[in-house]
Amino acid sequence: MPLPEFIIHEKEGFRYVDEGPLSDLPPVVLLHGMLGDLSNWSSTIGFLAEQQYRVLVPVLPVYGLPIKQTSVKGLATYLFDFLRTLDLDQIALVGNSLGGQVALLFALHHPELVAALVLSGSSGIYEAELGSSTPRRQDREYIRERAALTFYDPVHATDDLVEEMFGIINNRAQVARLIRMARSTKEETVRSRLSSIGIPTLLVWGRNDLITPPEVAEEFRNHITHSELHFIEECGHAPMIEQPERFNYIMLNFLRERIGTETMAL
Repeated sequence: MPLPEFIIHEKEGFRYVDEGPLSDLPPVVLLHGMLGDLSNWSSTIGFLAEQQYRVLVPVLPVYGLPIKQTSVKGLATYLFDFLRTLDLDQIALVGNSLGGQVALLFALHHPELVAALVLSGSSGIYEAELGSSTPRRQDREYIRERAALTFYDPVHATDDLVEEMFGIINNRAQVARLIRMARSTKEETVRSRLSSIGIPTLLVWGRNDLITPPEVAEEFRNHITHSELHFIEECGHAPMIEQPERFNYIMLNFLRERIGTETMAL
């Protein structure tokens, strides 16, 4: 989906949003999910920038990596290269769905770079099977039904979202990477390594998430030592889209406590 209100920057092959002021605080890096894009974070980008945080949102090349590198690990490596290109040595890392699993894998391999971690509807432990693994490529109503399962309120399964998904699953190269990435999320689970995460972690979950249900959030909380869990009522798999105000304020309170504010930094 388009993101007209923010400039898309390009540097050494990376495309990203960069909003908010430069400061001594770690930038907040937002990672979208497998069928998501930068627009998923529209409300969060502007909100955090107004609170004087620098906000970076890279375009994750879910469908752009070489086929053999199309995996959660491949995206974590891409994130490392992105941060190195921007010369960043510490960040607050936020991920939804697949973006959460990328954030987890990155934090496990580069804990010194992550000052705080925020996960929402993260894969990495378990995702529910919500239908046939073979997409009905020409059936827009079926695609709409699958998209609606992401949300508590199906009004968020818009015509634009359906058309975007239709385009992806009817593109042979993209759907091949989609399938490969989906397999990777199951193969590269992080359950057994969660106890080694010492980074302060916030879990913000939709109470009505059908894809990564509430018990997944509770398992993350039980295994990540320094973690706190907040549920948002009447909310599905993408709180930053469906309940952005609530999501943003929960995250803001966490960031203020864990990485500070611009006023405190100065």
